[in-house]
Amino acid sequence: MGLRLGIDLDGVVADFNTGWITAYNDRFGADLALEMVNSWDSPVELTHFPDMPAFWAWARDHGGVSVFRYLEPYPGALDTLQALDRAGHDIIILTAKPAWAVHDTLGWISDHRLPMRAIHFTEHKHTVACDIYLDDAPEHVRALANQRGSAATVCRFVRPWNDPTDGAVDIHDWDEFHELVKDREEVVTR
Repeated sequence: MGLRLGIDLDGVVADFNTGWITAYNDRFGADLALEMVNSWDSPVELTHFPDMPAFWAWARDHGGVSVFRYLEPYPGALDTLQALDRAGHDIIILTAKPAWAVHDTLGWISDHRLPMRAIHFTEHKHTVACDIYLDDAPEHVRALANQRGSAATVCRFVRPWNDPTDGAVDIHDWDEFHELVKDREEVVTR
């Protein structure tokens, strides 16, 4: 019996930080490195942008597409999602994106042939029922753990910009997530 897997995109499947850092360095001649990103507000802390709205205004247009269009997938992400799909699990994408990034996100998903059964563009990920959630955003992990933790497994993809969350299982890489899903599947099928 397959499980419903609620999977976030940016910071989990797609490497948003490397994407915006590369674009920023190219555009402004900066020398930012991925290792410098250690908080959720790093785009403001590390750049000349005075606030997140200014950062998002810049991220919106890069030669007719947004910064979301050409992100690289994290190692192991696509292979693991394909394996989970082949095992009969329903992959449900849960992503919080600005409206202007939806088309580029859909293009990215298509380019990478991401196996999925549904996609929800929402800030309220906890409203989408899944058996297991995987996210990296501190506020989403907290909301999922608070709203869904008793009925589902909530996983925090450990990144420098998030901290442990009560009620969430720490996941460090895609292999670890794959094992967790297999273990949960065995419990459900007993």
